[in-house]
Amino acid sequence: MSQEVPEPPDTPEDEEAGEQAPFRRYLTRVGAERMHRELLQLLNEARPKVTAEVSAAAAQGDRSENAEYIYGKKRLREIDRRIRFLQKRLDTATIVTPSEQGDRSKVYFGATVTLEDEDGTRSTYQIVGSDEIDASGGRISVESPMGRALLRKSQGDTVEVRRPRGEIELTLVDIRYD
Repeated sequence: MSQEVPEPPDTPEDEEAGEQAPFRRYLTRVGAERMHRELLQLLNEARPKVTAEVSAAAAQGDRSENAEYIYGKKRLREIDRRIRFLQKRLDTATIVTPSEQGDRSKVYFGATVTLEDEDGTRSTYQIVGSDEIDASGGRISVESPMGRALLRKSQGDTVEVRRPRGEIELTLVDIRYD
C-alpha cells in the first residue's frame, strides 16, 4: 500500500492560536521513537529531579528571594510545556515506515534521495517531518522548498529549488526507502 503525503499548506500551522492544520503531521518511525524516548526521559528523570530540587528549595523558607526555587519553578514549567508538546505531537502524528513504501519509483515522505547539483556535487537527504529536521544529519523537511520540489519526482528528474542564495537545479540520482 502506497503511503503518500499530501502537499503541505503554503502557510505554517499556528498552534499557539489553536488553528487546525489542513494536513496531517507525519513522522518517520525513527523520529517518533526519538520523540518518545525524550518524553520518557522528561517524565521519568528530568521532572522528578527538578521537582525534588524545587521542594528542597521551598523548604529553605522565603520563596520570594530564593533563586533556586524561582529557577526551579521556571525549569519545571519548561519541562511541562515540552511534555505537553511531545504528547500532542505523538498523539496526532501519522507514523510512516519508509521501508513499507509501495511505490519506490517516486519520492514520497521518508525517502532518502541522492541529488547532484550543477557542479556535479552529490548530496544525500532524507525527507522527514518538520519535527525531525537535522540539516547537518541529512534530514530535511517535507515542507521545505527542496522537500516540496522533490515530492512525486522520479529518478533522473531535474528540479529547480529557490534558496536564499538563488535558484539551483538539482538532478535526482537515487531514491531509497531504508
